[in-house]
Amino acid sequence: MYVINLRYTGALAEIDDALDAHRDFLIRYFEAGVFVMAGPKIPREGGVIIASGIERDRLDAIIAEDPFAQQQLAHYDITEFKATRLAPGLNLPEPS
Repeated sequence: MYVINLRYTGALAEIDDALDAHRDFLIRYFEAGVFVMAGPKIPREGGVIIASGIERDRLDAIIAEDPFAQQQLAHYDITEFKATRLAPGLNLPEPS
């Protein structure tokens, strides 16, 4: 699994202009089963995406498709981790 930490580098007006395209990007990879959770940070300085079931090289290629990345509006820090504990009622994604 991966935690993808986005930090905006562009002005919020630029972020807002690219937001619909970024949301379409998220939807595409939620539907593909790659992204399992995503949302904005509070305060509004970036966002977080949780990804699973994918190799790091492929994840890097996917992140490069994000309109925020293509327009150089965000910096991405990616941390890989192995989930070993989960709250009751939640299910771990199958490993790749």
